[in-house]
Amino acid sequence: MPQANGYPPLLTDVPQEVLERNVARILDVLNQNRYQDAQPAKLIAVTKTVAPEVINLLRPLGILDIGENRAQVALPKLPLIAPEFRLHWIGRLQTNKVKGIIDDVCMLHALDRMELAQEVDRRAGERGRVLPALVQVNIAGEEQKGGLAPDELLPFLRQMKDFHHLHVEGLMAIMPLHASEDELTQLFRGMRSLFEQVREEAMEHVEMRELSMGMSNDYAIAAREGATMVRIGTALYRRD
Repeated sequence: MPQANGYPPLLTDVPQEVLERNVARILDVLNQNRYQDAQPAKLIAVTKTVAPEVINLLRPLGILDIGENRAQVALPKLPLIAPEFRLHWIGRLQTNKVKGIIDDVCMLHALDRMELAQEVDRRAGERGRVLPALVQVNIAGEEQKGGLAPDELLPFLRQMKDFHHLHVEGLMAIMPLHASEDELTQLFRGMRSLFEQVREEAMEHVEMRELSMGMSNDYAIAAREGATMVRIGTALYRRD
């Protein structure tokens, strides 16, 4: 699928059998790495690098939750994919892009600042809907990543009582790319601890249902340490 927006061409040549094998492998890993007695973490297929014809191949495999992070790339795909797909917004969202995606997104995974909360609440109100959102936490304190510092989380969430068209349903984190397994384990545990702490606070318009963490290189650890959603792209499309 050619793109005229300066982004690389979308991947079009992923065979069905490759997707079948990779989905089965990932779901097996998630099943084997359940957190305590919880259900396996849900697979969010990151589709930002693939074309609509590849996304549609996920439908018969039962994978209907997809993740995108660029409006210029995602929106042209939507008329070309099956209506059953549920679009999760998984990247940092500019406030001027909210209007364009508000009708199509089922959940915002990267609520990271008050300015964005205000704009989402306003645009969702214009549409007469309440948008579920996850608050992004920069648990590792990486300067190049978005998200709230852990000590900023509770003060931020306490302000959600003023928003009637935005409902916080959990937390999200992106881990350091080159961290060791031990380091990742501690970071994921830290996120689960924050998740439980917020749950105990019982704040208005805040409900801890989802903990979105874990990607292709660390999703097994994330699932084992309490993720309810993992966001996986590369591991879905690789041919090895």
